[in-house]
Amino acid sequence: MHAVTSLSMVSLLSFGYLSMDWIKPNQVEEHTQNDASITFAPKQPPHIIFILTDDQGFNDIGYHNPDIRTPTLDKLAAEGVKLENYYVQPICTPSRSQLITGRYQIHTGLQHSIIRPRQPNCLPLDMTTLPQRLQEAGYATHMVGKWHLGFYRKECLPTRRGFHSYFGSLTGSVDYYTYGSCDGPGLCGYDLHEGETVAWGRGGKFSTHLYTQRVRKILSTHDPSRQPLFMFLSLQAVHTPLQSPKAYIYPYRGMGNVARRKYAAMVSIVDEAVRNVTYALRKYGYYRNSVLIFSTDNGAQPFTGGSNWPLRGRKGTYWEGGIRGVGFVHSPLLRHKRRVSKALLHITDWYPTLVGLAGGNVSQTEGLDGYNVWPTISEGRESPRLEILHNIDPLHRRSGLASGSGQQAQHVWDTSVQAAIRVGDWKLLTGDPGHGDWVPPQVLANFPGSWWNLERNTEGTGKSVWLFNITGDPYERSDMAVQRPDVVKKLLERLAYYNCTAVPVRFPTDDPRANPDRNGGAWVPWVGGDEDEPKWNGVYKKGRNKKKKKCKLCKLRSFFKKLNTRIMSNRI
Repeated sequence: MHAVTSLSMVSLLSFGYLSMDWIKPNQVEEHTQNDASITFAPKQPPHIIFILTDDQGFNDIGYHNPDIRTPTLDKLAAEGVKLENYYVQPICTPSRSQLITGRYQIHTGLQHSIIRPRQPNCLPLDMTTLPQRLQEAGYATHMVGKWHLGFYRKECLPTRRGFHSYFGSLTGSVDYYTYGSCDGPGLCGYDLHEGETVAWGRGGKFSTHLYTQRVRKILSTHDPSRQPLFMFLSLQAVHTPLQSPKAYIYPYRGMGNVARRKYAAMVSIVDEAVRNVTYALRKYGYYRNSVLIFSTDNGAQPFTGGSNWPLRGRKGTYWEGGIRGVGFVHSPLLRHKRRVSKALLHITDWYPTLVGLAGGNVSQTEGLDGYNVWPTISEGRESPRLEILHNIDPLHRRSGLASGSGQQAQHVWDTSVQAAIRVGDWKLLTGDPGHGDWVPPQVLANFPGSWWNLERNTEGTGKSVWLFNITGDPYERSDMAVQRPDVVKKLLERLAYYNCTAVPVRFPTDDPRANPDRNGGAWVPWVGGDEDEPKWNGVYKKGRNKKKKKCKLCKLRSFFKKLNTRIMSNRI
C-alpha cells in the first residue's frame, strides 16, 4: 500500500506539468534563465575541463557498483555533485552534436543514426559551436580524442569548428594501439590526426594513455593566470574493441566473463587518466579556479562487457539504460558540494551553462534547446528544465503496424515513428524504442539462460506506445499507457509540437571517394572547398528505386544470420 500510495502521489504531482500550454515551448519563466547567467558567474572565468567517455554504462562506475574500481572518479564525485537524473543520447554522434551545439537532433538534421566515415555529412556549418562561443569569451580551446561529427570536408574538422588545437581520431571507432578504423570489409584506414594533418607513426601506445599525455602537455605549456582554458577530453574508452594492457586486467581476474573483465579494466584505465589530469590541474595552477565535468556519451552495450543494470535497455535504445547517463561535476567553485542532485538535466544544457560561466552572452545564440543549469548544480536550486525531447526519427518506423495503430486514431501522432519524450515524471515512447530487456551484470563465464529469461521483455511486437512514471518507476517495469490515456494524449501533443520545428534529416548515401585507399591509406576529408553541399530532402532512400534481383543464396544467408543472432541471444 505504501508503494502504491507513493506512486499515486508522484503521479498527481507530476500531472501538474501536464496542465501547461502544450503548444508553446518548454518550460520556465524567462527571468529565471536570465538571472542565472548573470548572478552566478564567477568573477574570473574558470578553466573548464570536460571529460567525455564512450559507452560507459550506468552500472560501470564505482559509486554505482563496487565491483568496478574507480577510486579517483568516486572521490571526485563524492566531493562534488553527482548528477543522478542526467540524460544523454543513445548513440555517439547525437550526444556529441547536442553537447557542441546545445540543440536537439531534430534541429541539426542528425536525428537518424550516426555519421558514418564514408558519408558526406557533418555538424551543420552554419551553427556556432560551444568552443567558438568560448573563444569569443577569450578562452584557449583544445580538444583531444574522438570527434565523430563528420570530416568529409576540411570545414568540418575540429580546428574549423572552434578548437585552437586537436589531437585524436575523426571516426567512431579505432584500434586502441594501431589507430586503424574500418567501415566494412576492406574499407580500413589510419585515423589519428594532429590538427588537420595525419599523425603518422604514432601507433603502438594505448590511446587513453596517449590522449592523457597530450592533455598534460597542454596544461604544462599554457599559462592559467593569463587566459582561461577549455579542455575537451573525448576519450575513445570504453568503446569496442575491448583492448587493455594486461596489468589492468589482472585485478579483475575473478570475473568469469572475459568481456566484462576486459571492459572493467578499460574503465580503470579511464580512472587512472582522470587522476593524472586532475594531478596536472593542481600542479600547474588550474585547480582552484576550475570546473571539471565528467559524462558518458550513452549507455553501455551489455553484450560487449558493459552494464546498465538495473536500468532497462542498452546503447542504441530509448529505454533508460540507453540514455540515463553517468555524470558529475567537481569544482572548488561549487557552493553546495558533497551531494547528489536529482534535478532533471540534459546534455544540451552544457552549452548555455558553460558559456554563462565563461561570461559569454547566451542570448547571441538563437534556437538553443539547453538551459543554464549552473544554479541547479552549484546551489541546489530547481532545474529550469521540465522536459526532454529524447528524439524523433522519421526514418525509423516500426513495421507491421496498421495505419491507424495505437494512438494514431486520436489524429495526434503516428505511433509507428520512433520517438521518445520526458515531461515531468512521465516518459512516453512510440514506434520501436529498441532492445527492451533488463540485462543483469554478466560476471559469470556462462550466463544461465534461466536468469536471463527472468528479465526478458515478453511484450508483443505489435505494441507501439509505452508510458512510464520514471520518478516512481525508474526501471520501466510498469507500462501505464492503458491506465492513463489522458497523459498519453498530452505527451503525443508535445511530440507533434516538436515535430513541427524539426529540420530535414541529413543522412546521405556513402561516397566511394572516401575510401582510404584513394586517400593515402588514411581517413581524411575528400570533398574540395569549391564543391556544392549535398541537397537534404529529409529522406534517405536505400536503393528503393532499383529493382531487387531475386537471390536464393541471399535469402539463405539472411535466414542463418537471424538464426545465429537468436542462438547467441539465448546463450547470453
